[in-house]
Amino acid sequence: MPTWQQLRDLKISEYEDAADGWGNVSNRSDASRVRVDQEMSIPVRSTQKGETPDAAVGRLNRLRDNYQYLHSECGLIRTTLNALATDLAAPLRKLTQALEDAESLGFTVNSDGSVTYPNPVPLAPGDGKATPGAPLPLLPGKGEGQGNENKGKAEDIAERISTAVNDAAEIDSRHAGVLRRLKAPAGLAVTKEMLADEGKDMKAVQETAGGLVGKGDIPHGKSPAENKGWWDHLSQEQRDEYMTLYPAEVGALDGIPSIARDTSNRMVLAQTMAQTQIELDGLPANPPQYIQKGDPPSSVVNPAWQKWVKLTADKNGMEAIQARLDASGTPGKGSKGKSTSGLPQAYLLGFDTKDDGHAIVASGNPDTADNTAVYVPGTGASLANAHGDIGRMSELWRAAQTASPGQSTATVTWIGYDAPDQIPNATARHYAYDGAAPLSSFMDGLQTTQGGPDNSHTTLVGHSYGTTTIGAAAKLPGDIAADDIVVAGSPGMLVSDASDLNVGSDHVWSEAARNDVVPALGQEALGGRKLGVSTWNGIPYNAGPIISIPSDESFGAHRMDVDTSGHSGYWDADSVSLNNQAAVVVGKYGNVKE
Repeated sequence: MPTWQQLRDLKISEYEDAADGWGNVSNRSDASRVRVDQEMSIPVRSTQKGETPDAAVGRLNRLRDNYQYLHSECGLIRTTLNALATDLAAPLRKLTQALEDAESLGFTVNSDGSVTYPNPVPLAPGDGKATPGAPLPLLPGKGEGQGNENKGKAEDIAERISTAVNDAAEIDSRHAGVLRRLKAPAGLAVTKEMLADEGKDMKAVQETAGGLVGKGDIPHGKSPAENKGWWDHLSQEQRDEYMTLYPAEVGALDGIPSIARDTSNRMVLAQTMAQTQIELDGLPANPPQYIQKGDPPSSVVNPAWQKWVKLTADKNGMEAIQARLDASGTPGKGSKGKSTSGLPQAYLLGFDTKDDGHAIVASGNPDTADNTAVYVPGTGASLANAHGDIGRMSELWRAAQTASPGQSTATVTWIGYDAPDQIPNATARHYAYDGAAPLSSFMDGLQTTQGGPDNSHTTLVGHSYGTTTIGAAAKLPGDIAADDIVVAGSPGMLVSDASDLNVGSDHVWSEAARNDVVPALGQEALGGRKLGVSTWNGIPYNAGPIISIPSDESFGAHRMDVDTSGHSGYWDADSVSLNNQAAVVVGKYGNVKE
């Protein structure tokens, strides 16, 4: 228990200075993480091959992970110390006021917190002068001393002193317990146990520092412009505290810088991967799907199997994300085995494991890119299946870089909605309508962080049911924040004409392989209906009420040449299909083959 003298002598600034010191370590650690990736790992990956550089990159990755861990843990210490300083300010003010009141009244505060006060001096009989040491007068109806007004004042001061000291003791104990948690074992590697414990540390700090950095202050359900306004009005220290204390919430905010979202989401990814692996380690490998239960026994789905399936799916998706984060700088394979440009820095702009799981992964920083492409995948898109969709945008980035090497391009894989999980469900429209608002918000957020519609040429790229989601987003009030829309293998976009997509029919581009059956299978449920004429190579074959999808001439989109096969080949390296998309992405429309 602290004494009132210790509380009186407390210097809040010392805690604030210590918090600033830990904050500097946290910020420098994050800057060092970025430098390790961008200035060390990427050059090694892009120029060196063999066991030695691979080993070097492995050590650099470990160093990067250490810096990321330091960034988070030191940031939590900073926030705890700032919260401690803020919380102690109140009892310190209470004590200071009590001491000042005691001094002004001529009272003495004793070392144990009790208060000595002078007795009032009664008037001496006859002369009207105060005589010290005279007995207290008896007031009508009261005993000796009952009328001493100083007694009540002293008791009030003593009570305020006691309350201030007790409040300070409770605050000290609460924050000290959290600070004792914020430590790491010795060693060079950040283990899954350390990362999982970091998540618990974060929750502990949230409980004690909520008054300083409140979760409720983070915008929820606001527009990207409103999110940006909130972010811009924060000090840099406040931003750092929100990022380390509530990384999942900050990482999900459309309209704030991609660097901030990336830093926040990487912390969430690391902690979630660690916790997922720990939970998987606690389950039997591939437990039986059904178990016998009841009397008489009958087969029921095994809860352990359900948990194992979900955790395994999440793990696969998270490993795919981490693989892309680790692949920055890695060259691709072009025609005849020739190496292509190394991938740019990756940014994790969104991540969670809710429902099917979601991920938003960018190759290159879309905030500063000359050209930006956002890819919306279709049926089966989920965190578990992120690997293929992330790979497609890596290929599109390489093709765009080749098409316009003098410009910067960012390609984004947007798995931000729950897509149909299988073909039988892919005729339902609600998946598209449910995903429309999140997609529109993300696109608005990009435009906001880019500084307006003229600062980056932006293309929405959709595949399969993802094109339906783009169509649903285009039907929302206001224009969709894109310059061009490219669709591949579209079963229908819920609109009947390219002009309905609000980018201008001249900026809608369609690809459909001859043996891609999805457009034909989905058009009845997902196509748009209008009065018109269906044509094939300009020859009319139907008139009146027709169903129109992007691959139809009646839709009015540019129908680009396709040299790939089936429903999933549109992003094959060096293909005309891919190069046509790249030409649109970089705005070189004259290079598109139709």
